[in-house]
Amino acid sequence: MEKELKEALDQVIGRIAPFHEQAALDAKAHSDQLTKPTGSLGKLEEIAFRLAGISGSLWPDLSRKAVVVMAGDHGVCEEGVSAYPKEVTPQMVLNFLGGGAAVNVLARQAEADVYCVDIGVNADLEHPDLLSRKVVRGTANMAKQPAMSREEALQALMAGVQVAEELAEKGYRLFATGEMGIGNTTPSAALTTVLTGLSPEQSVGRGTGINDESWRHKIEVVKRAIAVNQPDASDPLDVLAKVGGAEIAGLAGFIIGAAANGCPVVIDGFISSVAALVAVRLAEQAKPFLFASHLSQEQGHAVVLESMGLSPMVQLDMRLGEGTGAVLCFHFIDAALKLMQEMATFASAGVSRE
Repeated sequence: MEKELKEALDQVIGRIAPFHEQAALDAKAHSDQLTKPTGSLGKLEEIAFRLAGISGSLWPDLSRKAVVVMAGDHGVCEEGVSAYPKEVTPQMVLNFLGGGAAVNVLARQAEADVYCVDIGVNADLEHPDLLSRKVVRGTANMAKQPAMSREEALQALMAGVQVAEELAEKGYRLFATGEMGIGNTTPSAALTTVLTGLSPEQSVGRGTGINDESWRHKIEVVKRAIAVNQPDASDPLDVLAKVGGAEIAGLAGFIIGAAANGCPVVIDGFISSVAALVAVRLAEQAKPFLFASHLSQEQGHAVVLESMGLSPMVQLDMRLGEGTGAVLCFHFIDAALKLMQEMATFASAGVSRE
């Protein structure tokens, strides 16, 4: 089964089209004709150029937008690494489905739809709008053993791919990644440590708001998980299985699946960015499809983004997750496209050039 899953993932990766350099250059040429000093719109121009390169056209229709929130529980919560009890994960899933979470509010403002995926929640959840793709009922405690088997990690990756395929078939063309999983900053810190070379002291953050003593304990838990499992940094699947999480794997697969369907993905904060790093290590071709939304308060986040060559659009001192920062940045993407489509050129407006 593991071999078949890996072959299926490789086939999806093989479908990722290369970045259209000429389309990006054409977008820049158009932008330089608009009534503004060259480059004066900064990152908004860069966003527009990259969107053209992704789609191969001027200008892509990204009006159908969705944020995908992957949910999963973590056995490492047994070690007391979170300020919140693990019961909050299924409770928040129902909150997403009821439309009452922060990401729901921001998605409504951005005219985007929210899809919640149960990929690893340790509870029986039923709701007509829930995408049930459960691979595990929570991961194992990574401080004592691998969080998942390689097969489970591959199942979670492919579950994410399938969600991307389904939503692309429905006509969605712009995605944001979000997550929910009490304790998930701990595996994210462990993945960061192994994949970027940061020390646990540099990669472990405050998560849900733990105090100094709990933070130091969390560092020790990450160190123990790495020592117990000895993840191979040259094998991203090994690292993901041993010290990752189901929702992190699901998001990584979702990013790969979105890229295979030619769809850009706005990544949220620390956990979503770690999932993106896993995706890029598995499929370097997916990197041009990624947009970093914001710089969170988790201290390892900046290094994770830098390791992928990504620069966040904003810094709002957020640390909520759920996809909240990513959904906010849908507005910037809309703005970048509107500017390119609707601004007058120097010639059409009769404005003198520099």
